[in-house]
Amino acid sequence: MKRIGMLLAASFLWATTVLADPPPGYPFVGYDAGLAAARASGKPIFLYFGRYGCAWCDHTNKQTFSDASLKKLYTKNYVLVYVDAESGKRLTLPSGERITEAELGVRLQAFATPLFVYLTPQGDKIVQIPGFKTVQDFREYDRYVRGGHYKQKSLLEFLGDKS
Repeated sequence: MKRIGMLLAASFLWATTVLADPPPGYPFVGYDAGLAAARASGKPIFLYFGRYGCAWCDHTNKQTFSDASLKKLYTKNYVLVYVDAESGKRLTLPSGERITEAELGVRLQAFATPLFVYLTPQGDKIVQIPGFKTVQDFREYDRYVRGGHYKQKSLLEFLGDKS
């Protein structure tokens, strides 16, 4: 009887564990492959910092990235890169420097997840946005990035401009 109770407790803990892989069905790649693909295609990079056990990453994946129209928009217009904010996996920066994914997170101040960073095809940062975001939020960020508005104004100015 004691063993059955332990098995039930273990299965309950397993069932409630939150894993935050990239959203299912999206063609996310690693940083090095994404940077190479962006340079070749000329598409901007959408970089998603997540980590295992991140409840907000899981919530974003289920509530926001499950939207079919958002998936189509981002898959068509961005090179999608997923980085585990706690990983020791090595990657190469545009400068040729080799660092770990976790070190990239520190450089970009990815101290909380999820964090979304938009980069030029050359790997230069356009804007970074922390926390849970809605489908509409990501549509606005897309307009900001692909419309080139970041060259003239900050994201907050863009979002506040209703003209």
